[in-house]
Amino acid sequence: MRILYVHTTLLPPPTDLRMDRFYLLSSLLEGDIIQPIWFQTPEEVEAVFGPGSYPVHTVGKFRYHWFLSPLARGIGHRLATFWFCLRKGLELHRERRFDCIVAYSHMTNALVAGVLKWLTGSRLIVEIATSPDLVYITERAHPGLRERGMKLYSDICLHLSMLVADRAHLLYPKQLHSYPLLRNLPGSVFHEFVPVSLIDRKKDWEDQERYILLVGAPWYLKGADVLVEAFLALATEFPDVRLKILGYYPDRVELDALTGGSPQIEILKARPNVEALEIIKRATILVQPSRCEGLGRTLLEAMSSAVPVVGSDVGGIPMLVHDGENGFLFPVGDSRALEVRLRQLLGDGELRRRMGESGYARAHGELNEDTYVAEFARMVADAVGKKGVGRIGGVTVGITR
Repeated sequence: MRILYVHTTLLPPPTDLRMDRFYLLSSLLEGDIIQPIWFQTPEEVEAVFGPGSYPVHTVGKFRYHWFLSPLARGIGHRLATFWFCLRKGLELHRERRFDCIVAYSHMTNALVAGVLKWLTGSRLIVEIATSPDLVYITERAHPGLRERGMKLYSDICLHLSMLVADRAHLLYPKQLHSYPLLRNLPGSVFHEFVPVSLIDRKKDWEDQERYILLVGAPWYLKGADVLVEAFLALATEFPDVRLKILGYYPDRVELDALTGGSPQIEILKARPNVEALEIIKRATILVQPSRCEGLGRTLLEAMSSAVPVVGSDVGGIPMLVHDGENGFLFPVGDSRALEVRLRQLLGDGELRRRMGESGYARAHGELNEDTYVAEFARMVADAVGKKGVGRIGGVTVGITR
């Protein structure tokens, strides 16, 4: 089957093909990806992906079609991006018909994908990448007019895109439960793509440096303040333990103020994924105290390294963190409950080892690349109405249920 994937993220795909999901999806599917990237010139693209990789870059049976898009984008550039997606989608469809269009996220690009569906007659899948009932209004303690306006726009996009879609990719079963009109729409529930087989396993359970780690931004949405409060309450009991917070924080002043100048807290600048994975692997505990979360990619990365995890009970986090097995859940925003769980883990090395091993087994057994590829192909087949599109890992996938 042939798909058109309409992307929104400006982050370029990995150069290691083993980490590129579309390269792996080539075992069962083929198609094109329309993607804006943060490079500003063709030369920058070719310096990373090789000569001839602009404007089209081929991986397996998929082709990336780039749209140069600097990080500082005004309304004019955004409109140009959406026009490019529409024009290029129609051009590629005329070249060879698509069976299905897949839009990443329910926002404006999903509306563009909806127009493409109407013009081409293809089926449409919309991937819901966040908790839509919490998005934008959880970015700061007191959401202002802008955040409330963006939440309203998000809800409008969600309803418009989902009402024209043939299927949704959900990260957890009740992702649309807050929206009565959308509750009974067809959906496929499975995890985000993480190349778990390439993530190194934690080797030393008692590393010389012990630290709790949070990876993510913005800091309020990711609950960094909740974690800092919990950590400061137990820091004197564990003087050898540090708290590390890793992410892009342009509003560092507020975050620094929360730490109270504690020498046990370190705020790290954002790093490339390869470097971040090394920091995750060496962590004693990874914490995801988010106020809004689709699934929590860093949780899965930590599980893949056999690092025990703690997460808030919001969004899709409970899909990854099985309370008492591979980590702990705590009520969102409850620093006292988080403190109790952190104290429990820091004081029990055998519990950390057991939970880390449990997470490792689940990540590599249930949430690996083969599972993702099989589920994605099955989702497309269900949307299109085809049976038995192929086999992976000895299992036929794409069977309409």
